[in-house]
Amino acid sequence: MPAFTTTDGTRLAYHLRGEGEPLAVLPGGPMRASAYLGDLGGLTAHRRLALLDLRGTGDSQVPADPATYRCDRMVEDVEAWRAHMGLEHMDLLAHSAGASLAMLYAARHPHRIRRLLLVTPNPSALGLRATPEDRLAAARLRADEPWFARAFPAFRAWLAGEAEFDDVFLPFFHGRWDDTARAHTDAELVETNEEAGERYFADGAFTPDATRTALAALTAPVLVYAGEVDGGPRPGLARRTADAFPNGECTVQPGAAHYPWLDDPEWFVRRTLAFLDR
Repeated sequence: MPAFTTTDGTRLAYHLRGEGEPLAVLPGGPMRASAYLGDLGGLTAHRRLALLDLRGTGDSQVPADPATYRCDRMVEDVEAWRAHMGLEHMDLLAHSAGASLAMLYAARHPHRIRRLLLVTPNPSALGLRATPEDRLAAARLRADEPWFARAFPAFRAWLAGEAEFDDVFLPFFHGRWDDTARAHTDAELVETNEEAGERYFADGAFTPDATRTALAALTAPVLVYAGEVDGGPRPGLARRTADAFPNGECTVQPGAAHYPWLDDPEWFVRRTLAFLDR
């Protein structure tokens, strides 16, 4: 398992899977070990994935200063990783909360990005967030599912701050609530550093106006990848995210939610490669 040392002395690990041109991958969660990404629906048959375990997650070291879990504080971790891998420019894929880190990296190091792929991104770095109304609207698209009647009231109460998180509404995060999705959610607790996740979006992490200005210098192609029934982001928010980039575009995977490579692996790989190999 390869590893490198960051500027503050924290040792970070990453995992190499597959063959082909390298594709650097940042996980979401926030602060979930990269193991949950698996082979990204079979993308390893076409690309050599380098999946980073962010500090304090997976096989990476816990930092001496927990304040460094804040998203913007990890931008230079990504730059140190790129230099360690010897990539002059890199194709970068980021999922969910990891997309905010990728956007901050692209804003600070635009000349290092060859292509940027943001999968069901959390666009907080741009001052954009999915609202409870967004999430409920997406949830209502699932009204014909057998689990909807129990899940929706609990989901609505949680979004309103009237109840705790309840596993009963986990199906809303998956386009297909099957054994694969259940196993994926069962692993989340042990794969996530909850303390780090609470610090990831801490006050001061984002300066949206400055980030948007800096991203104007990013000439690399950017694909914002949304799921049709995902509530965070819904396709409309994904399109607004793509508009922040000079060379941005948006795609929507039919029937997919927050983990599109699980919902329809073949569709995900085909569309991803169409962008990366263009």
